[in-house]
Amino acid sequence: MIKSFRGKLVGDDAGDQVTIRLGTVQGLIGYRIKKFQIIQESPGQVNCEGLCQLWQYKQDDPSIKLIQFDNSELLGISFWSGQTSAQTYPEDMTVIFDNTTINQDIFLTYIDVSTSNDDMNYYIELEQMKLDVSEAAVATLKDMRGSN
Repeated sequence: MIKSFRGKLVGDDAGDQVTIRLGTVQGLIGYRIKKFQIIQESPGQVNCEGLCQLWQYKQDDPSIKLIQFDNSELLGISFWSGQTSAQTYPEDMTVIFDNTTINQDIFLTYIDVSTSNDDMNYYIELEQMKLDVSEAAVATLKDMRGSN
């Protein structure tokens, strides 16, 4: 079964963060990220270089502009660039670490690195799967330890 989530993150120099609620009492439902897409609120009207990152834990600073694949808390990134000028081409990229099974809430941060602060829309698809007790324990322990 595929579960989808969509919404909007506010463009702000301090960044924005939303929680994607996934956790259950026993943790017997797991998820894998299948799709992660973003698009700015005003494409073609406002220059934008937006960075969205999916995390295992709530971030103290949602304005993080660094992409560090060695950070075990990072689940995926999506970068959106859009210009008002038609001859400027975007450098959009999405990277998902889809081999990671999660069974707790995840967190999505957004910062417009060009500081034009256009809001960003997001769409996430997660593949839902049943976990047995031992798989749920492993996924929960990985989440608690912050390691993959």
